[in-house]
Amino acid sequence: MKALLLALLLVGAGASVSAQEVCRQALALGLDVSGSVDAREYRLQLDGLAAALDSGAVRAALLEQPEAPVEILVYEWSGPADQVTLLPWVRITDARALDAAIEILRGLERREGATPGTALGVAMLHGARMLEKRPCWRKTLDISGDGKSNLGPRPRSVKPQLEGTGITINALVIGADDPAVGDRRQGEIGELSAYFNAEVILGPDAFVEVALGFEGYAAAMEIKLLRELDGMVLAQR
Repeated sequence: MKALLLALLLVGAGASVSAQEVCRQALALGLDVSGSVDAREYRLQLDGLAAALDSGAVRAALLEQPEAPVEILVYEWSGPADQVTLLPWVRITDARALDAAIEILRGLERREGATPGTALGVAMLHGARMLEKRPCWRKTLDISGDGKSNLGPRPRSVKPQLEGTGITINALVIGADDPAVGDRRQGEIGELSAYFNAEVILGPDAFVEVALGFEGYAAAMEIKLLRELDGMVLAQR
C-alpha cells in the first residue's frame, strides 16, 4: 500500500517540473528531529502535520484552485549531514493526492543514526535548494524547531545568501514540554521566537507561529498553513 502511495506521489512530482504546469505555491516543510526531539515528540510532530493537512479548513484551502495547485514537500533535519526527504514533491490537485500524502506521513517511522545536533542554517539552505527550481508563483519554506542552532553555519549567516531568491521562510517554534521547575514555557517560547524572528524568517510577509509543546504542534501547524494558504488565495483574488 505504501509503495502504491509513493508511486502516485512520484508521478505527480514528475508532472510538476514541466514549465507548462501552473503551480500557485510550493511549500517545503522542514521538521526538527535533532537530539532534543524524543520518539514521542517525533510521532507528535509527524501526526500533527498529517492532522493539520487533513483538517477541513486546510483541505479546503489546498483544493480551492485545482487548476493552479499547491505543491508540498516534507523533509527532516538535524545535524549538518542529516537532511532526508520524507515526502517528495506532490501536486495537490485533488483529494486523492492529498489523502495519499497524509497516509505516507502517518505511516513513517523514525530512522536510526541521525546526528543529534541542530544545524538550522544547513536546514534552511537545504529547503531553499528544494524550492529554487519549482515553477510556482510563490515559494515558501517552513522550518519547525525547538531549539537554537548549534552546528554548521549560523542562520544569520545563511539569510543573506537567500535574499533575492523570492523564497519566504516562516517558522513554527515549539516550546518546552515539561520544565523541571515551575512553568517557564511561555518565557522559553518568547526567547526562542525572538531568535527565529531575528535570524531565521525571511521575506516581507514572513512570520513565526508558536506551539506550547509538541502536544500543541497540530493546532499551531493548522493555523500556520491557513495563514500561508489563505494569504496566497486572497492575493490571487
